[in-house]
Amino acid sequence: MIQAITTRDARFVLGGGHGSDAIHKDPVYSYAVTELRDEQGRAGTGFAFTLGAGNELVCEAARFHAQSLVGRDIEELMAGFGAHLKAMADEPRFRWLGPHKGVTHLALASVVNAVWDLWARTRGVPLWRLLLDLTPEQVVATLDLSYLEDVLTPGEARERLRREAPGRPAREGILATGYPGYDTSVGWFDYPDAQIRENCRRALDTGFTAMKLKVGSPDPERDLRRAGLVREVAGPEIRVMLDANQQWTLPQALNIGPRLRAMDPFWIEEPTHPDDVLAHQTLARALAPTRLALGEHVPNRVLFKNYLQARCAGFIQVDAVRVAGVSEFLAVSLLCRKFGVPVVPHVGDMGQLHQHLVLFNRIALGHETVFLEHIPHLRRHFVEPCRVEGGVYRTPQEPGSSCALKPE
Repeated sequence: MIQAITTRDARFVLGGGHGSDAIHKDPVYSYAVTELRDEQGRAGTGFAFTLGAGNELVCEAARFHAQSLVGRDIEELMAGFGAHLKAMADEPRFRWLGPHKGVTHLALASVVNAVWDLWARTRGVPLWRLLLDLTPEQVVATLDLSYLEDVLTPGEARERLRREAPGRPAREGILATGYPGYDTSVGWFDYPDAQIRENCRRALDTGFTAMKLKVGSPDPERDLRRAGLVREVAGPEIRVMLDANQQWTLPQALNIGPRLRAMDPFWIEEPTHPDDVLAHQTLARALAPTRLALGEHVPNRVLFKNYLQARCAGFIQVDAVRVAGVSEFLAVSLLCRKFGVPVVPHVGDMGQLHQHLVLFNRIALGHETVFLEHIPHLRRHFVEPCRVEGGVYRTPQEPGSSCALKPE
């Protein structure tokens, strides 16, 4: 039974240009942490990701949401968690502040992720194993699929999981081989060219076969030069992604996008405002066959539904520490499977939580194995940091979701 809740405002200064992009300068990587503790002293940890300012507001909202969990038995709670999640998300006093976005929704991510971590720890298994052991009925019972019924009903979600079940044994080999990663840290926006060259070489030497560069400079020639630099060092076989972090207006994206295609990007990420579905649709048509990746700042399943309906997303980057935690991540993954779009999560959690979720996506849903983003800057702060060796995420074996942070 959940007996106590605590929240923590955890902030980590990076410096040195780490984490910089065209919009977010000198970020302070931060977590709004929720901890749920049961009568046996087990603690479930969840968090949402921010860049510092306002993190305390998310903590306060998480404390509000988490109060509804006190006194609940974890197994009983999770047997119908989708209904409880919907009730938290639609709590009238807080819904007005969203709905389903911003501080209140980030707070839900923190609380929901703590619930899933506690459940896995209660059962003594890693989160990926807990997820794979659930029946289709049990999985769907943890989801809120409201506002998706026009494209995905609970019955369709259960049937999708049943349909993929016969192929699971063949896909479970990924537990032994590990899930491939890609290196985001080669090309932060404020890194000088010489550092980007060295980072690219280091990524190749350590086994990565994909890497990402930040673009969105006021001078497009800088983006073109740096993109050419990365392609030169990486060679033609390595996948290179470009990330504008929402910097461009649609006219700017239509101007610079075709010029960047010359370096053969695997995708162009967040080219413009994350709420502008129609702009992405226009841009996707103009840049085809180069695909767009988006989702880092898409806050909920409804907007993801709209992007999928518009057929403009080549890759969906849903992040379980931005949407309403693991449950909404799974709902979006089911949507994407129906539309045939790969899920390549953004890792505001530094890959800790998502290393579990991509294994579920691959094995239980039959999603394509693409790769998982790797950002190493906070790994020393985790009790059980993810292991990335040879460019591959090694399957975690410890109970829980790998999200426990060391004490301050």
